[in-house]
Amino acid sequence: MFNLDPKKMQAVMKQMGIAQEDIPSSRVIIEKQDGGKIMINNPVVARITMQGQKSFQISGDISEEDEAFSEKDIKTLIEQTECTEEEARKALEKTGDLVEAIMLLKK
Repeated sequence: MFNLDPKKMQAVMKQMGIAQEDIPSSRVIIEKQDGGKIMINNPVVARITMQGQKSFQISGDISEEDEAFSEKDIKTLIEQTECTEEEARKALEKTGDLVEAIMLLKK
């Protein structure tokens, strides 16, 4: 769209009070509130500072991982079986079902 020389673009951005810094990165992980994750491998990360506000621009190979169970499921499992949180998570990951995880841990 624009055919500007990168040096001229940097000069224009500087005049506007915009600074951009590339951040060498190997992976970016965003932890979502629902327990899932967005993973960005081989990212290109730029920190942009404009009028004192910092923001990040990230691109790369994106994959999503959704949590198959909630924190409520984990608490229920701990209460029902008196197991540790780690044991509860492992049982839920193995079975994928709360009832089956309870039966597995009660054995």
